[in-house]
Amino acid sequence: MTAPLGFALIGTGSVAATHAQALRRVDGARLVAAWSPDPGRCASFAASHGIDASEELVALVARDDVDVVCVTTPSGLHAESALVALAAGKHVVCEKPIEVRQERIDAMIAMARRHRRHIACVFQNRFAPGAQALKAAVDAGRFGHLALCQAMTNWWRGDDYYRNGAWRGTWALDGGGALMNQGIHGVDLLQWLVGMPSEVLARTARCAHHAIEVEDTAVAALRFAHGALGSIQASTASWPGFSRRIEISGDRGCAVLEDDRIVRWDFMDEEPGDADLRALAGRSASAGPSGNAQAVAGDGHRRQLQDVVDALREGRAPSIGPEEARASVRIVQAIYESARSGALVRIDPSPATLHAQA
Repeated sequence: MTAPLGFALIGTGSVAATHAQALRRVDGARLVAAWSPDPGRCASFAASHGIDASEELVALVARDDVDVVCVTTPSGLHAESALVALAAGKHVVCEKPIEVRQERIDAMIAMARRHRRHIACVFQNRFAPGAQALKAAVDAGRFGHLALCQAMTNWWRGDDYYRNGAWRGTWALDGGGALMNQGIHGVDLLQWLVGMPSEVLARTARCAHHAIEVEDTAVAALRFAHGALGSIQASTASWPGFSRRIEISGDRGCAVLEDDRIVRWDFMDEEPGDADLRALAGRSASAGPSGNAQAVAGDGHRRQLQDVVDALREGRAPSIGPEEARASVRIVQAIYESARSGALVRIDPSPATLHAQA
């Protein structure tokens, strides 16, 4: 019988608990240890999950029983920990966004290649059945000529959300505001479904949370190379918070995904299974974290962590690698550049290339 892969956590905040709970339900995985720069918090976390607390990061990644580390630190510190783990020969699962600066993402990719290790970035919503069905419909051309492609993450976070995590709402460690932190899941889903936009024109604002450095509301108009138009919205100033919403429409069909549930599914050419998907649209689903940062369901993490274990067992790369994860950061940074300059920003197909248009 094959021994389970050993996992360790770097960081012991709220999302680390989601990883720990999800790993209990992953076949072929075993959580063995954690490290945090706060020793007391790490000891408490480790005791509550029945694992070891490492006093030093280098000691954690040197353990022979650790094969994979999950990086759950603030976004702007992801590379710092991931590079140490990769250099020690460990595979890395990195929370979203993979990092907040392109050069750090490139350094992570280079280190992984040098040591022949894999990086997976957590975009767990791709693994939900509704998102998978929507992706299959797009790839099959069921929408015909795409017309409008939209992602909306209009959520609410109270002032205590920012006060209780000093890194939140900062450029250095959060990399941005509602768009980079909360909205990036919608950004990732949209580009995975219909491709990278070629142009963005955007505005950002602080509408409710005036003490933070970054935006609490962002809106961007998009143009895609295939001819469709689109938009991205993100907010933490929209009380009480709406479900994350993805809308795809074309000249032969339209579909709407709210959180992980299809709520609209209409095509000119009916196919077997369409009626079943429409029937599911009428059923209730568990709410996402639209108004509560702690309400992150663990099933998506379980699916993605299972994919990581299966990939390593099968000798393949995990489904969402660092190059994929870099795409959503490029889009967010293009939106920020457009909002800062007031100009349309063109995104070249080559990595990390943005051009502001006068």
